[in-house]
Amino acid sequence: MFAKSITVLWSLFLLMTAVQAQFQFFEQMFGGNQQHGHQGEQEAASDSSWYQRTWEGAHCTRYLCPGTLACVHFPHHCPCPHPDVEEKVELGEGSAICVSRGGFKAGEAARKIELARKGLL
Repeated sequence: MFAKSITVLWSLFLLMTAVQAQFQFFEQMFGGNQQHGHQGEQEAASDSSWYQRTWEGAHCTRYLCPGTLACVHFPHHCPCPHPDVEEKVELGEGSAICVSRGGFKAGEAARKIELARKGLL
């Protein structure tokens, strides 16, 4: 029962982290962090037209990462959208997630994820 609860909580945590990363990416991509009132600057579109044009215009013969539009060999090679504040953690079987950095030491987020997977956190 306890292990199942941890698994459910862990799954929810991963889902929330992925969703938060996507919102941050799209907010930055579509101008959510722009200051208003600058003359001569045009606001970003309020729809996904820029993203769609960029996606369709990208030349990639391998895998085009949906979050960053990077061209990589495999989906788990996609970079994190915000590498200064995120750490990529490979979960195995070709999957990876980007999570907020867990501390001041490299690999801290991966260590915490592994502890949570084992039910120790």
